[in-house]
Amino acid sequence: MTDADRCFVDSNIWIYAATQSQDVPLDPRHDAARTLINQIRPHLSVQVINEVSVNLMRKFKFTEVAIQSLIRSFYRKYAVCPMDEAILLKASDVRQRYNLSFWDSMIISTAIQYQCSVLYTEDMGHGLVIHDVLTIVNPFNELGQ
Repeated sequence: MTDADRCFVDSNIWIYAATQSQDVPLDPRHDAARTLINQIRPHLSVQVINEVSVNLMRKFKFTEVAIQSLIRSFYRKYAVCPMDEAILLKASDVRQRYNLSFWDSMIISTAIQYQCSVLYTEDMGHGLVIHDVLTIVNPFNELGQ
């Protein structure tokens, strides 16, 4: 895999892949998220694992056993990117330059540090290019979501 093939997947995509909403039984984002994850070699961070875990426990009543299984699965199947000083400092630069939230800037700086060319998320501006190296893509854009 080349650096251009590296993709980072934000927490909302993982949550859609792991759940099917009771409110919308046929939510197309569930299938779209699962398909995306299976078509790429995703990178994610410890921050993303934390966000996914807390949301699945709080909103979808996942048990601790289910969360432990999910965490093990993340580490076995995907590239989990740790955070370091360089990422935190880069996040500050991203916040100042692009006026993004603290948490979003950490996701972006982690993706850049690990040489990802695409960040899949529905929370940031679709098509935004960060530092000429990372493109934000909303995989649900074509679904009208």
